[in-house]
Amino acid sequence: QVQLVESGGGLAQPGGSLRLSCQASGFTFSTSTMKWYRQAPRKEREFVASISGITIYKDSVKGRFTISRDNGKSTVYLQMNSLKPEDTAAYYCNANWNWLGTTYDYWGQGTQVTVSS
Repeated sequence: QVQLVESGGGLAQPGGSLRLSCQASGFTFSTSTMKWYRQAPRKEREFVASISGITIYKDSVKGRFTISRDNGKSTVYLQMNSLKPEDTAAYYCNANWNWLGTTYDYWGQGTQVTVSS
């Protein structure tokens, strides 16, 4: 079955860095669009970044976050630099693809990122 397992979250100081990883299995990773979302307390889940043939970022993370993927390892990464307190949230990995007219959409369990001094 499809599994997405995030790791790498934790506590970082403002201005610091963290690297999130999402290990995928159970589907053809190389042909899927991989995304990162985040959800802060009392807020809706929001898009952060995606990678397929191109990369797309939420405006507020452009220049600070970098999404990348290693198809050989079926893993997507989110390098987060210059972290701000407002980046504090649970970060979720998402896999999305279309097969014969059906869209498939799966989520990981999330990893917590806390930015605080």
